[in-house]
Amino acid sequence: MRTTLLIACLAGLLSVARGGSPPAQSTPERGLPEQATPAAPAAPARTSAERPDPNAAELEAELARFLNVYSTAAGNSADPLSTDQVIYGGAIPGMLRVLDPHSVFFDRDQFEQLRQMQSSVSKGFGSVVSVLPGRVIILQTQSGSPSQRAGLLPGDEILGVNDIPLARLDFDQLLQLLGASRQHPARLVIRRQGTAGLLSFTMVPAEMQADSVDRVYRIDDGTGYLRITSFEARTAEQLKKAIEKLGGTKLQALVLDLRENPGGSVEAGLETASLFLPPGTRLLSIRGRSSDAENVDVPAGAQPYRFKLSVLVNDHTASAAEIVAGALQDNDRATLIGTPTFGKGLVQHVFPLSEETGLALTTAFYYAPSGRSLQKPLHGGELDAATRTVARPEFKTAAGRIVRGGGGIEPDIIASPESPGRFGTYLEASALYTAFATDWLGRHRSEVRRDLDITPAILDEFQLFLSQRHVRPNLSNWTEVREHMRSRLKQEILNQSLGVEAGDEIEVRRDPLLRRALEKMSSQ
Repeated sequence: MRTTLLIACLAGLLSVARGGSPPAQSTPERGLPEQATPAAPAAPARTSAERPDPNAAELEAELARFLNVYSTAAGNSADPLSTDQVIYGGAIPGMLRVLDPHSVFFDRDQFEQLRQMQSSVSKGFGSVVSVLPGRVIILQTQSGSPSQRAGLLPGDEILGVNDIPLARLDFDQLLQLLGASRQHPARLVIRRQGTAGLLSFTMVPAEMQADSVDRVYRIDDGTGYLRITSFEARTAEQLKKAIEKLGGTKLQALVLDLRENPGGSVEAGLETASLFLPPGTRLLSIRGRSSDAENVDVPAGAQPYRFKLSVLVNDHTASAAEIVAGALQDNDRATLIGTPTFGKGLVQHVFPLSEETGLALTTAFYYAPSGRSLQKPLHGGELDAATRTVARPEFKTAAGRIVRGGGGIEPDIIASPESPGRFGTYLEASALYTAFATDWLGRHRSEVRRDLDITPAILDEFQLFLSQRHVRPNLSNWTEVREHMRSRLKQEILNQSLGVEAGDEIEVRRDPLLRRALEKMSSQ
C-alpha cells in the first residue's frame, strides 16, 4: 500500500487550509488569465477585498477522522485496499460531488492530458463541412490548406475517416471523430458527384488560424452585422478590425451575434465589452468564499464606439459570452434579443497537487454589473445555497430598468428563430439542399452570380430531384416552405461555388431575429 501517497494528499489539503495553497492555474475557458494578451486592448481595471482565513483546526480534526476510517478499513477489509482506487476513485471524487458538478479531480494521466491540451497548437485540414447524422459534406476548402492541396472539392461527401464508416455514427460521435482526426494524419474515403467509384485522400493536419469573428456584413449603408463564435486571445482585436471594415465610427448601428457562442477567454470577453462602454464602467464582479472579491471596470483611456447596438443571444450563449451580454444590458448599452442564455457563471482554477495530479475547483461566481449572478442554480451541492432562489430576483440596470437574476441573461425582447415546418425540417436533416446544389452546379456552375435568382425553373428541377429520391410533398407542404426553400437553395449553391461567406450572407438576411433587431434600432 502506498500510505505515503495518502499522507501527501492530505498534507496538501491541510496546507491549503493553512494558507499555503499551491499555485493555481486558470482554466482556459473559465478562469481569468493573470495578464492581458499584449496584442489585445488594455486589460479592464480590477479592485480587490481582503481574503478570509479558513478554519485550519477544524479541517485538521476532520482529516484525522478520515485517517482513522482509512486505517480501520485497510487493516480489516476482506481484500487488500488499492490506495489509488480508494483515494482517486472514491474519497476525492466523493468529496467533490457534494460541492458542484463542475469541480473535477484529475489523476496522473488526465492531468497530463490537460497540460498537453493547454500547450498544443490548433491543427486542422482547412475545410468547412456540413455535418448531419451519418453524413459529412465539404462546403469549402481554404486556400493553401491540406484539404485544398489534397484535391478535395465543395460537394464531396466524406464516407469514411481512417476506415471508420460515417454512416453508422450519430451527430455527437461524428463531431468527436472529426475533432480527434485533426491531430493526426487522416485517410478519407470520398464520394464525388459525377465520378464513378470512390476516391481516397490522405491528409496531414497543419496549424490553422481561424478567426473567432467569422461573419462580417453590411446590412445597409449605416448598419453592420457581425458574429463572434468564441472568445479567444485575439477576439477583441479582430472585432475592432471588423467594425472598422464596416465603417467604424461612421456606423449608425451594429448587430452583434453571440448565439451558439460557448464562451472562452473571460479576459477577451471583458476586452470586447470595453469596446462599447466608457472608461470606469463596471463590467463584472467576482465573489467567492475563500478568494479575493474583485470588481472589473473598463480601463481608463478607452475610446468606445457609440453607435446603436443590438445583441442576439440564445440558450447556447454561455460563459464569457454571457459576461459580455450582461455588461451591455446592465449598463443600458444594447438591446438583447433572443432566448435566455445558458447560465454559466463559475470561476474555476486548476490546482496542481502531489503525485502529478490536479484539481479543477470552483472558487467563485461571476456577477453582472447590476449584482445578479450569471450562474444557473446548482442543485444538491454546497454551492446550491449561493445560486438557489425561490423566484428570479429583480435587479436594476444603470438607468433603473428591471432585469432578473437567478441564472443566465434574460433578453429584453424574447424571440425565437422561425421553424421551417415538418417538411422543411426533413429537407434540412436529410441534406437534400446540399446534395441538389452539388448536382445542379455540375451542370450550371458557369451561370452562378452572387445575385443568383432561384427561378421557377430551378424549383422545378429541385422538385424532380426530390421525386427521384421518393420525396413527393403535397401542394400544401410545398407552398408552406417555398420561400424558405428558395433562400436555402441559393445559400447552398453559393456555399459550394462562391464560398461559405457568400452563402452565410443569405442566411443572415433571412434571419427573423436580425429583422427584429433592425426594427428596434430604427425606432430608437
